[in-house]
Amino acid sequence: MSFEPEPLARAYAACAALARAHYENFPVASRLLPGSMRPHVAAVYAFARVADDIADEGVETAPVRQERLRAWGGRLHDAVERRALPRHSTPSRDDLIVTALAHSIAALELPLSPFDDLLSAFAQDITTDRYASWDEVFDYCRRSANPIGRLVLRIAGYASPSLDRLSDALCTALQLTNFWQDFGRDWRAGRLYVPRALVEACGAAEADLTGARLTAAWARVFSERSAVTRASYDEGRAICDRVRGRLRFELRLTWLGGRRVLDRVERERFALLERRPTLAGADLPALLWRAARWAPAAA
Repeated sequence: MSFEPEPLARAYAACAALARAHYENFPVASRLLPGSMRPHVAAVYAFARVADDIADEGVETAPVRQERLRAWGGRLHDAVERRALPRHSTPSRDDLIVTALAHSIAALELPLSPFDDLLSAFAQDITTDRYASWDEVFDYCRRSANPIGRLVLRIAGYASPSLDRLSDALCTALQLTNFWQDFGRDWRAGRLYVPRALVEACGAAEADLTGARLTAAWARVFSERSAVTRASYDEGRAICDRVRGRLRFELRLTWLGGRRVLDRVERERFALLERRPTLAGADLPALLWRAARWAPAAA
């Protein structure tokens, strides 16, 4: 595939700008990563960010959003399979993102299947608003979050089944944390990621969510779902010790930041219908200090 240096630089710059423009609970293509990794990670993030926005933003009908997601995936496949990119005199942001990601895929021999998994999860968001069991929730995480972790490992040069499993556990924990963090916003949008089986086991009912504050039964739901999420963080913690160099420090901050958000969600659970807990600049010194004093997990 032929890429011209100046347009390619603009393409990666567009991905980096999109990554900087969005709040996340974890660092995205930050300066903690080696410079060689940052553009590729930003390209992966930008592709996923656009797809997520297609699924969740705006007022278009479900069929229109589904078609736009199919077209977004098709553009990437076309760019990779054609091994050439269309020339645009004034490329759009989306043109630039596809250009950058197609270059990353070609340069690093990244698989296309993780991107297809991401698109399938975002498409599911358009059609599915309830989950019966943890298995269904975990299957969503397998496609919505875990591919990102595996792609970051591939960009860093790792291709290990054991590392993939640890990464999957951490990414699942991060996705679950985001669900609980967005509980009120998702509920207002008609979506609930808490498994129905857990809601029923705790004696809770969706009708109770019409009030301004959570009931005691929903507090039990939140405690149980937080316990499941913490177990996934615990399972994935070793990924922070099994990689080398600056990626190790970035993953430590990712793990610590996710756990900090989960702690905040648990502490503020009675107000989650009204307020979305987030990290702020004031959290960074403590996170950096804890990352620097990180104790590897016992073997």
